[in-house]
Amino acid sequence: MRMTPFEWLLLVILGLCWGCTFFFNEIAVVEVPPLVIVLVRVLLAAAILWVAVLASGATVPRDRGIWFALLVMAVINSAVPFFLIAWGQVHITGGLASILIATSPLFAVIAAHFFTTDEGFTLGKVLGVMAGLVGVVFLIGPELLGEIGSDFLGQLSLLGAAFLYALSAIYGRRFAARGVAPIVVATGQMTMAVVLLLPITLIIEQPWNLGNPSLPAWGAMLGLAVISTSFAYLIYFRILATAGAINILLVNFLVPISALLLGIFILGETLSAEQMIGMAFIALGLALIDGRVFQRLRSRA
Repeated sequence: MRMTPFEWLLLVILGLCWGCTFFFNEIAVVEVPPLVIVLVRVLLAAAILWVAVLASGATVPRDRGIWFALLVMAVINSAVPFFLIAWGQVHITGGLASILIATSPLFAVIAAHFFTTDEGFTLGKVLGVMAGLVGVVFLIGPELLGEIGSDFLGQLSLLGAAFLYALSAIYGRRFAARGVAPIVVATGQMTMAVVLLLPITLIIEQPWNLGNPSLPAWGAMLGLAVISTSFAYLIYFRILATAGAINILLVNFLVPISALLLGIFILGETLSAEQMIGMAFIALGLALIDGRVFQRLRSRA
């Protein structure tokens, strides 16, 4: 399955939205427990998305089977991975977290081969994923690889989130087949995540006993809800409906690039030779997975 130029544009925008996630988490976890961060994130996102659904007049499904599927998506695509990422960032740096999350396309290539009929193994996909991973390492900094193994549980939590994202991308393809609009899928997933997380958070964290977070912490959680969740998942399910599981997870190669570009244009940071090499490897990986450039070269030859 290949993406159109418009879908590539959406993927870049999604990368920008998710590029902010690790930054927002690093601010919020200083003052707020990870479970509370995730609850606030999905609660605000669900409220925003319901307003969008009502304003658009989209049809809300009544089929129990669809709502059960949305519950599964809430578990494997939001509630659990959101918590794993926030908890993992208490123990490891955001840069290493970005590298570990970038393994999700590799998991997706393997899982899609066994669970789909149109996204099986190709040499280009495997080489492309490996090139993309190398690019992410160069982009964020090879020195971070020295931290691998220093906090095993924190790193395992990020790998677990990457694995769940791969499974959820494959599982989520069923909604397009059943004619459920992307905005409804995103809203339903966030709603079911709230249903799951609300009682657990109230029992475990008792948030009424926590101190009032600072304005930056509230701003970070609002950013997670608006930019990294509600808006991002509208784009996510739009791409997933037409481009498939492996293509949507290529966004994890673009997230570090978006974080780097934000640093350059907003914070005045400079681009190093290692980072340029990293972006070249990521571009090569994306081209290998898409395949069209190399097919044209072969046809011309």
